[in-house]
Amino acid sequence: MLIIKVICLAFVALFITLLLKHSKSELNPIIFLTAGALILVVMIEPLKEIINFVRTVAEKANIDSVYIGIVLKILGIAYLASFSSALCKDANADSLAAQIDFSGKIMILLLAVPILMAVLNSILQIM
Repeated sequence: MLIIKVICLAFVALFITLLLKHSKSELNPIIFLTAGALILVVMIEPLKEIINFVRTVAEKANIDSVYIGIVLKILGIAYLASFSSALCKDANADSLAAQIDFSGKIMILLLAVPILMAVLNSILQIM
């Protein structure tokens, strides 16, 4: 199972950082970043399957592909911002993590504007 690979990668990174805790603590952020990148690589294939499924459902439901693309971008930004923020927090860079969180929220809001406008137009056409 894929989750076993992810957990093993995380535990290996954790074990290495615990081994180097007293001697090379400046390597911890690099180890966590490497482990996170490897986990992301492992998860690319399932992400592709999810994206294909969402696009197939959208086509069957006659939903404009532009909106599906926007939603997928929003999800991507949310996950990447969360992942990056957690890495910064692990490296004791809390202010940088807060800036990443804030920037992610602004980008999500910016991408959501066309969807909000479409919803408002639909509501106005009904009335």
